[in-house]
Parts: sequence; C-alpha cells; structure tokens
Amino acid sequence: MDGRWWRAVSVYRGLGFAFALAVAIADRDRYSRPALAFALIGVMAAWTLLATLRHDRRLVLVELGLAVGLVLASRAVYAPHSIDTGAATLPGPWVAAAVLACAVTTGPYAGLAAAAVVGAADFIERGSVTQITAYGVVLLLAAGGVGGYVVRLSERAEAAIDAAARLEAATGERERLARDIHDSVLQVLALVARRGSALGGDAADLARLAGEQEIALRALVATPRPDLDAQGEIDLRALLEPLASERVTVSGPAEPVRMPADQAGELLAATQSALHNVERHAGDGARAWVLVEQEAGEIVVSIRDDGVGVDATRLGQARADGRLGVAQSILGRMQAIGGSATVDGTPGAGTEVELRVPRS
Repeated sequence: MDGRWWRAVSVYRGLGFAFALAVAIADRDRYSRPALAFALIGVMAAWTLLATLRHDRRLVLVELGLAVGLVLASRAVYAPHSIDTGAATLPGPWVAAAVLACAVTTGPYAGLAAAAVVGAADFIERGSVTQITAYGVVLLLAAGGVGGYVVRLSERAEAAIDAAARLEAATGERERLARDIHDSVLQVLALVARRGSALGGDAADLARLAGEQEIALRALVATPRPDLDAQGEIDLRALLEPLASERVTVSGPAEPVRMPADQAGELLAATQSALHNVERHAGDGARAWVLVEQEAGEIVVSIRDDGVGVDATRLGQARADGRLGVAQSILGRMQAIGGSATVDGTPGAGTEVELRVPRS
C-alpha cells in the first residue's frame, strides 16, 4: 500500500516539476538572476528523478528542506517588484510533493506539520500574508491532513480485507477437514461410544473416553472462535453453533447474542458438559436440542434431550456421595460468572438443563 501511494506522489512530483519548468521558461524575462533560476530548476529536476527512482523514507525530510529552500530562494531569483505584485514562487506547486510525501510515510499530523513549515517559508519570502499565500497554505494543509488521513484509512481497509480473506480461507479449509473427519473419525468414535455403553464394564470406560474425544474433535474442527468487538463481547451463537451434529440441534435468534467473552466461554463449557452427559447417560439414539434465548435482562441456554431421563433426587445423592461432575462442570461454572443452572429430569421423559446468565 505504501509503495502505491509513493508512486502516486512521484507522479504528482513529476507533474509539478513540469509545471514549474513551463512557468520558469515563460517568466525568464522577469528574473533578476536567470542563471540562478535555471540552476535551481536543474536541482529540482535531479531531485524529482532521484525521488522517483528511490523510495526511501529517510529522504522525506531532505525533500522538505529542499522545498523550503527553493521557496526562500525565489526572492533571490525574481526582481523585488515581481514578488510584491504576487509572482509565484520558483518551485510553485512542486513543493506540495514534499507535504504529500510526509503525509504518506508518517501520517496526517506529519503532513499538517510539513504544510505549516512550507507555508511559513512562503510568508517569510513575501514578507506579509497575501491572498496568494493564504490560498497556498490552505491547499497545503488540506493536502497534508486529508491526504495522510486517506492513506491511513486505506491501509486499515486493506488490512481488514486481508484479514477477512485469511479468515475465509481458514474457514473453508476447516470446513473441508470437518466434512472429512465427520465422515470417518467422528462416526467411528460415536459407534465406539454407543457400543461400549451397551456392553458395560471396561467397555463403558472406553465409550466414555470415545465420547469425550468426539466432543473435543468436533470443537477442534468447528468454525473458528469469533473475534471480540470493541467492548470485549462475543456472539454466543457463533460459539454454540459448531456443537451441532446428527444428534444435536442448535437453535437461536436471528440477531447476534453478544455477551462478555469470559461469560460466553463458561457457557460454552457448561453446554459441552451437558451434551457430554447426554452422550454418556441418555441412552443409545438419544437426541439433544440446544436453544439460545434472549430474555428481559437474561441470556438463557437450554439443553434438552429425549433420553431415559434422570430422577432429581439422584443429583443430590451424587453430590452427597462426592460425585461432583454436574455440580462442578455445570453448576459451579454458572455460579462463577454470576449465573444459575437448573437440572430437571423425569425418568423415561428426558432431561433438561437450563443455564441463565444476567446481562451485564
């Protein structure tokens, strides 16, 4: 991007020199020192060629100093009455190239500072603020400030487009891998989890491990974690949607459900834990539904299954016996972020886990 803008400045520099040369030829009879005038024009030509062929940030200040020197040298070239009657400075609009170069390489504030320096030189050369001086300074300030701002804006836009292109490519590759893994590895892990649970004993432990790896692998190949916005919030839907599978349906509102990233991460972990319990305890063929809702002052995530269900008294007994899986992985996570969790189950009618988090 910087190289392209520098080439644009080089084009302007060349056009500015061509204009200054044409004015010098037309005004040759007005010069008090024509030899000095054309010697300075030669210096402008040499610098224009050098700056066009070599893009070097270190030359920007040199060019600014050269522009100021050429403006101040105009009084030595023109007769005094020509300056008093409003004759243009020797370099004319060529000096704006130095202002644009500062704006392109350093930013709008540097462009404004360079414009102020060149404007001060023009004031010193004329000895007073004339209408021509005022017009010239305003144009230089506009070129430096607006030009630098446009360059920085275009650089940010290009960076955003580049990031979006990389994200799109990564997402496409991840989706391709997800399809391949879903048709092979995930199917095998799901089969091992179901058959192992049915066999019981050591096979049940293998089934549990297979179920855990299936969930972890699904999360690995899911859509990348969305970016935070300026308020540090994240779209909860984008975190939960990758949990969908043949046996899990994820639904939510059409609009984004934005919440602090730390709370969203804990909600995701609690939801994954609830789905893992469905895999382990709901029975073969059980399906699960995840629903995201925005209620007045709260965000609610419900995880419901059509499995064998659970007796509510078993949860209390499990905590009393030291089996704290649900208490720590779900209830504990929700309490840590100021939320709450309820588990409602009826034997033979499935189980529903409801997670609630108050809005910040």
